[in-house]
Order: sequence, then structure tokens, then C-alpha cells
Amino acid sequence: MIPTTRFAPSPTGPLHLGHAYSAILAHDMAAAQKGRFLLRIEDIDQSRSRPAWEAQIFDDLAWLGLSWPQPVMRQSARINIYQAAITRLWRRGLLYPCTCTRRDIAAAAAAPQEGAPLVGPDGTVYPGTCRPGPAWCPPISPPPAGTPLRLDMRRAEAALGHRNLTFNETGAALDGRSGAISIAWDEVQGAIGDIVLARPAMATSYHLSVVLDDAAQGITLVPRGTDLFDATVIHLILQHLLELPTPVYHHHRLIRDDTGKRLAKRDDARSIRTYRHDGATAQDIRRLIGLP
Repeated sequence: MIPTTRFAPSPTGPLHLGHAYSAILAHDMAAAQKGRFLLRIEDIDQSRSRPAWEAQIFDDLAWLGLSWPQPVMRQSARINIYQAAITRLWRRGLLYPCTCTRRDIAAAAAAPQEGAPLVGPDGTVYPGTCRPGPAWCPPISPPPAGTPLRLDMRRAEAALGHRNLTFNETGAALDGRSGAISIAWDEVQGAIGDIVLARPAMATSYHLSVVLDDAAQGITLVPRGTDLFDATVIHLILQHLLELPTPVYHHHRLIRDDTGKRLAKRDDARSIRTYRHDGATAQDIRRLIGLP
């Protein structure tokens, strides 16, 4: 298999130094292995995605000296793929509809008997309000449209035989671990809960689309920030449930501002476009983010 990395930005704002670090690192890692570097546009959130931002992404990455094969994969063109996976999980009884609002979830999670609400990689850990009982079976009809669908983690655990979830990490992770990392299910149930896999406005979710896209593109190594380390176990679960390969992960350090805060797209002062307008070169950007 050809070593393959990827950079997958959302066209919802300008690329900043943190994006530059992740993209250049992925490009350099692929080059070091004589592999492929792919670009993917994660535009499932059509309410925020803009063609102008997508064009700026292409321009900034090319200015940084990166190149990639054409055509570029766009998530907006793969909605039918995501819906087919949702239907597959629904028919196995692994999904259930959830009518809770964000306010409902926050109130239930903060109830006195629950203690302080837990926050995981998908937000506030769902308290299970809409989760069906053990005798529930999904109807023969297709999954309902216009209603969020959650993954029942208890049923997912049973479907996967209660075995620990393992992946290979070549970065430093959050706690300095690397190599084969094993995650027990009790960590999943308490720290993640039943995540949303289909949202009405998108017909999918980040977690579902990213694992399907990585498999479709033959990604063998995923370089991404340590802020996504806790989400890796979600992706492992979906990969096993959908019989998809698990790539190697490389969780890299985050580029932060002078106060130690992680960069965001709204921080235009550190956008690649701003540095370009101020006369910086691509090599200047590499030096700023600590890459040779």
C-alpha cells in the first residue's frame, strides 16, 4: 500500500499558522516515505462553507510549496455515502433517534444526582435520556430524516465483543505515549457517551464522514493536532463497526499565540494571507512554526 497522508481543512475561514504546520507536516511525511499527500475539503457544513475560502485554501497551500493530486475530494459530494453508512448502522440497531435539545442535555447532565457535567470530545457527555431499552429494535423503515441519530455505545461495545480498542500512535499524543495505545470500554462509556452520527442540517457528522473519507482515500497516516487525540477512540469504534481499516495516527503539537491560546480561524492576525500581505516567504512560515 502506498504511504498516504492528508490535510482536510474546512472552507469556513482563513488558514492560520496551525493549519500551515499540519499541512506542511503531512506533506513532508508523505515525501519522506515516497508516498502521496492528499487534500480533502471538509464542507459538510454548507451553512458556513464559502467558495472564496476554498479558493484561498488552494492558493495558500500552493504558495507554501505544497502540491496534491486532482481532483480534490469534497465531502459535499459524498452525502449519499454517509447516508448509506447511517442506514447500515440503523438496521443493525446501533443508532437511535434523539429529540433532546442542547438545553435539555445540559439540564440533565447538570442534575444534582449526576454531579458536574462531563465534557468529552463530542461536547457534553450525553446522559442517555432518549436511549432505548435492551428490547428495542429499529423499525424496518429507513432512519428518520430531520432527527439527530445517536450511536448507542453499549450496543456498539457488545457488537465488537467488548474488546479493547487499539491504534498505533507515532506522535507524542496528549500524555507522551506513543506506539500501540489501547483504550478500554469503560473509558469510552464514561468520557464520551452516545455521540450524534447524523445531524439534520448535514445528514452526517464530522466523526462519521472523516472515517469514511480516510478509508475511501486510502489514508495510511493521519497527522493532526493533539486536540483531536480524544476523538480517536470514536473513529476506532466506527472503523470497526463499518469494517474499515485503521490508519496510523500522528498527533502533533498545537501552534499557539503569545498567551498560549490555540489559534482559531477568527484570529486573522496570524492567518497565512496576512503574513503573505506583509511580505513573508514560505520559508519564513516554516521557521515560525518550527519546521526546517
